[in-house]
Amino acid sequence: MTVLISGAGIGGLSLGLSLHQLGIPFRIFEAVDTVKPLGVGINLQPHAVRELFELGFEDVLDGIGLRTQELAYFSQQGQLIWSEPRGMGAGYRWPQFSLHRGKLQMALYDALIERCGADVVQTGAAVTEWREDGQGVLVTLTHRKTGARVGTAQGAVLVIAEGINSTGRAKLYPDEGPAHWGGTMMWRGITHGPSLLTGASVTMTGRRDVKFAAYPIGTTDQGQAIINWIADLTMPAGYEWRVQDWNRAGERTEFAAQFADWSFEWLDVPWVIENAQGIWEYPMVDRHPLAQWTFGSVTLLGDAAHAMYPIGSNGASQCILDARHLAKAFKQHGLTGHALSAYETERREKVNALVLANRGDGPDKILDIVAERAPDGFAHINDVMSQAALDAFAKDYKAIAGMDVEALNAAPSIIEG
Repeated sequence: MTVLISGAGIGGLSLGLSLHQLGIPFRIFEAVDTVKPLGVGINLQPHAVRELFELGFEDVLDGIGLRTQELAYFSQQGQLIWSEPRGMGAGYRWPQFSLHRGKLQMALYDALIERCGADVVQTGAAVTEWREDGQGVLVTLTHRKTGARVGTAQGAVLVIAEGINSTGRAKLYPDEGPAHWGGTMMWRGITHGPSLLTGASVTMTGRRDVKFAAYPIGTTDQGQAIINWIADLTMPAGYEWRVQDWNRAGERTEFAAQFADWSFEWLDVPWVIENAQGIWEYPMVDRHPLAQWTFGSVTLLGDAAHAMYPIGSNGASQCILDARHLAKAFKQHGLTGHALSAYETERREKVNALVLANRGDGPDKILDIVAERAPDGFAHINDVMSQAALDAFAKDYKAIAGMDVEALNAAPSIIEG
């Protein structure tokens, strides 16, 4: 029997590659007619990079991204609050990568087609209905734009990996409604410019209601850094956050003035905003944690199960970990509802805790504490917070996210052999 996967995003593609590794038959159905690279910069944490390396993607990741060297937090005056090495520099056996989300998705997609053949992914085919029968799950496939039925497919189980606006999740939870918005708008952009700190540093500056994140995701042919940046603003009550669309163009006039005096020796924020190759607008949204992912022979994976705020750089990484743990469950328990339940038991509570941690601003909370205690800046950060308190923020979040260095290094592979 076959695993049916709805969605050819990072989670669905990672699951397909993992099932191929184990020799388990699968098919992926994608609603769009053509898979295209969407989104901008993301970070892949060492626990997810480990899984992609084990799938043979080390050279691919080095070709499409940068090995992150540092994470650094700064006050809105541009003063260093705290920094730490990342990836192998922090003692992990695997690096962290900063890269373009769309390039990662297309690398996974291209590898899947190369390894399994083009027929393994059917585009223009949204899973709109399913029913369980004595043979497993029968799904109905529909062309999303025309509404025309384009076929059916029979499988042992159905995995819904459709992203934050999953129609499959909506069928399981019809009263849930739209994604949860906490009041922050994000404007994202790409700017070609000078190298940033180490040349591979991830930076967070400001405080929750006015924050600027920046990090390189590659270099141009001329040697300039390709700087991915995100400007966050908390909006007034009643603000209409419009739509969730990664391709929605943003306007500088809506946010640039808030960062007009953020010109620092290590980063000129107004220049970065002014010289952007493009700007996109997106609300910071997530989904409320669920008490159940699995219903019989159907389960949720990735953002369809646990969409989280883009804080702490964990969204894509957790999708990959979901895929690996689900593939492991199939290996151990067969293509059964028992496998789906075992996967959920392993993952759901852990990821729900991460969703809530990110909703509370995760490790970025350190910016708010410093801004509250020293609104006009500081002579030395330890006058504001002790080094032990600074270190605790990073350590506590790593534990929630499954990124403790010693534990991860000592842990066996999710899929062994």
